[in-house]
Amino acid sequence: MTKIVVVDNHGQFTHLERRALRDLGVDTELIDNDTPPEEVDADGVVLSGGPDMDRIGKSAEYLEADMPVLGICLGMQLIAEELGGTVGSGEYGGYADVSVDIVDEDDPLTGSLHPETRVWASHADEVTELPDGFELTAKSDVCDVEAMSDTDRDLYGVQWHPEVAHTEEGDEIFENFLSICESQ
Repeated sequence: MTKIVVVDNHGQFTHLERRALRDLGVDTELIDNDTPPEEVDADGVVLSGGPDMDRIGKSAEYLEADMPVLGICLGMQLIAEELGGTVGSGEYGGYADVSVDIVDEDDPLTGSLHPETRVWASHADEVTELPDGFELTAKSDVCDVEAMSDTDRDLYGVQWHPEVAHTEEGDEIFENFLSICESQ
């Protein structure tokens, strides 16, 4: 059975990320973000959302682990910032229902979603420049980088929260990530 760990970056929806994966029949463990990757035996990792970069613990170390990584909201921003991209304040701020355009139909994480899908996202902070090796996979009128992927390194990020009921096709994001992990 595939095992996914969810790294807790103190976000308000972290428990829902674990629950969404468990509901898909995945062996899932929620771990403290001070847990070093070498202590983790898993097939993939979700870097959860959270309030700010000052509370990410050892989360950045998972980018060098030999397993696929999915960053959600702050987790995506962490990936971008650690790998040479930039993160800035969003123009629209807090949580809102957003219409997202999928721009890469071949992407293994977002490509199977409808060309336009509704998501629940916070845009207080957002990726403003992609790191080298990443492709833009989704955008919106609110945010130029709603999702990104580096398929060579199996690093993926979404600005939105697939684990909440307000997000259409949220389960599909987790199913696709699970498929990525199982193909390793």
